[in-house]
Amino acid sequence: MIDSTSAELFARAQRVIPGGVNSPVRAFRSVGGTPRFMASAKGAYVTDEDGNRLVDLVCSWGPMLLGHAHPEVLAAVGRAAAHGTSFGAPTRAEVELGELIVERTPVEQVRLVNSGTEATMSVLRLARGVTGRAKIIKFAGCYHGHVDSLLVQAGSGLLTLREAGDQTVPSSPGVTEATTHDTIVVTYNDRDGVEAAFAAHPGQVAAVITEAAPGNTGCLPPSTAPGPDGSPEPFNAFLARVARANGALFISDEVMTGFRVSSQGQYGLDRVVPDLMTFGKVMGGGFPAAAFGGRADVMAHLSPVGGVYQAGTLSGNPVACAAGATTLRLATDEVYQHLDRTADTLRAAASQALTAAGVQHTINSAGSMFSVFLFDGEVGTERPVTNHVEAGEQSSEAFAAFFHSMLDQGVYLPPSGYECWFLSAAHDDSAVARIVGALPAAAAAARHAIDQKGRRQQ
Repeated sequence: MIDSTSAELFARAQRVIPGGVNSPVRAFRSVGGTPRFMASAKGAYVTDEDGNRLVDLVCSWGPMLLGHAHPEVLAAVGRAAAHGTSFGAPTRAEVELGELIVERTPVEQVRLVNSGTEATMSVLRLARGVTGRAKIIKFAGCYHGHVDSLLVQAGSGLLTLREAGDQTVPSSPGVTEATTHDTIVVTYNDRDGVEAAFAAHPGQVAAVITEAAPGNTGCLPPSTAPGPDGSPEPFNAFLARVARANGALFISDEVMTGFRVSSQGQYGLDRVVPDLMTFGKVMGGGFPAAAFGGRADVMAHLSPVGGVYQAGTLSGNPVACAAGATTLRLATDEVYQHLDRTADTLRAAASQALTAAGVQHTINSAGSMFSVFLFDGEVGTERPVTNHVEAGEQSSEAFAAFFHSMLDQGVYLPPSGYECWFLSAAHDDSAVARIVGALPAAAAAARHAIDQKGRRQQ
């Protein structure tokens, strides 16, 4: 596959942009090779600067639920932009988008912001302001944006850099110990660890924050275990119960899962009502937009009503709101049914190809969002992936070989084994057939990489 123009652009980019990219995973450090510079996209396909047309399983890391350049979203954006791109004043569009989010989720009020990081930063400040407490419990491998206090064992970007040999980023230089002093890190799905953290800091924890279904260490579905009455209790329900019993708030970060894994996000799958939530990606329809929300009494602590300050010049941008509102209106039950069916097909095909090639693997899912973990072990041996430690045992060599084989066959996967595969409503039978057809060769490439690694270690 020709990549000369992308290589030229990457060389130019590295002269003016650190690492040549504006978000680290895009640099291909985990998989090697030349990052593809995209020129256009339509439906289920992206086309790079060299003219290679690729089936897209990144979908802008989740937002493109309907596919790229959906005509109705483009039309809405055009109408909005024709009236002006920013006013620094309230608009009808932000009211309509806020109403759609409230209608689909358990939040009673929302505040629109510009990015998932901004939403998380703001929701933590709000939780601390409401409770008068300082400490936050988070989970290793969960990423909540590049917020200083949460940039501790924080998921895919940092894991990818560390795996590629950059040992200077265990969390991040520039984040002081004082900043993270009030952050308590617990292993995901570890109920005893959560209760121990509360017991060690009585009356000090403002909130527990978790990705509703973590997708930044690969997909880590929340576990289910017997609750106090013996009935099955989802991990998120456990977190809500324990947080409230200790006078803390439960924050569900649905920047990735919100309106992606179901029409109501992860909330629609486990029906756990958080005190506060964050949203992003799908709700912006491909534009920089995010939100945080929750109970009205908690949100009433925000300025200008309450004393917790938060502001943003471009918050509620009318063009972004038009794209987001149109996307949510078009995200019907039929769209989610199509996504689920397509995900089922691809998961089965991937597992079949990997098994046939003799590659040990685990496929984790949250709705249609899923990850494929590749290991060096024996096929048929159970290899659960429930937390960041188990995710870290995957074979980076196998994934790199798998990735490049798929890319050479015209399928663009996330360039890291710590990321999720994303689908859209535009992934039709033709796109699926192309993906399925590429899997056997990619699985064989992964097997070859594992064998080579084994020979080097002998």
